Amino acid sequence: MTLMTSSSPHVHGGDSVDKVMLNVIKALAPATLLSIFLFGWPALLVIVLTVLSCVVMERLTNMLRGRPSTIGDYSAILTGLLLALTLPPHSPWWICVVGGVFAIGVGKSVYGGLGYNMFNPALIARVFLLISFPVQLTTWPQISPLFAADSFSLAQSFSIIFAGDYGSVVMDSITAATPLGHYRIETGLGKSVAEALGGDFGFSFSHSIAGDIGGSLGETSALALVAGGIWMIRKGLITWHIPVSMILGTVIPATVMWLINGDVYPDPLFHLVTGGLLLGAFFMATDMVTSPVTPRGMLIFGGLCGVLTYVIRTWGGYPEGVSFAVVIMNTAVPLIDQYTKPVVYGKSKKEKANA
Repeated sequence: MTLMTSSSPHVHGGDSVDKVMLNVIKALAPATLLSIFLFGWPALLVIVLTVLSCVVMERLTNMLRGRPSTIGDYSAILTGLLLALTLPPHSPWWICVVGGVFAIGVGKSVYGGLGYNMFNPALIARVFLLISFPVQLTTWPQISPLFAADSFSLAQSFSIIFAGDYGSVVMDSITAATPLGHYRIETGLGKSVAEALGGDFGFSFSHSIAGDIGGSLGETSALALVAGGIWMIRKGLITWHIPVSMILGTVIPATVMWLINGDVYPDPLFHLVTGGLLLGAFFMATDMVTSPVTPRGMLIFGGLCGVLTYVIRTWGGYPEGVSFAVVIMNTAVPLIDQYTKPVVYGKSKKEKANA
């Protein structure tokens, strides 16, 4: 009797693409559910529309290229969910659709599909939307819990998202800016950080941690994002290298500048719990396709993402820099991999450098 042995590997770890994607979606569940609770029916409509747009575009691109459907690997659903969590809670329906089409069509499919894309699809779509439609991407409603007495009804929510009824429904609920945006505006007028974030604005760290602040759907609760991120690390879906280095890359320069002049530059905790830093560090920058493969490369990548985030937040044209920072660093991943890959057994470091 002859036994035929195929080539290695002979052991399968059990981590298929669909399982990985589904687990990341589970990790996003706390932040997603909290955003729906805090912002009500409009938030749910934005999430559903964005996810649906990504799924439909995924199917269309599969058909146009004559390939079998890849909807079952959940990657399009995850892309749609991540993109939705970067959008304002009252985003018009066409923002959700355009963002979903761009994320899958331009951010993923033109490169050859999952595993070949150069940029994180959700983030490249977010950057495109922010540059193209800055007003819609920087209109922030106040918290309006799902079942509160003054929350929007389902009918009002459809009016907000689909009919653009901003006159009678939304305008009374619009705030001036997110904490990051308000800080940039007020300090630009000569106010100190304490004056900018205090007074009528009433910024509170406890509110940021719990989620009771304005902002994009997925950046309001630091606690929910950290819980999901730690769960992913424990499950082995990601390692600690990128999240920790990205957070430190933002917090360290923030600490230095705060110590130099605390009247102009906010303390590091402000940068940690506001904006999209935690969402970006745990869920965006860790995308396995668009991030380095070695631990040393991950540390370099995450650290530079963090530094760029702080630089853009502090001196850039936008109050938030996470999306731009990660997309910029996505372009550097091949170079980082080239210089951080381990030496192949039997080759010297000089031979590796000349490879």
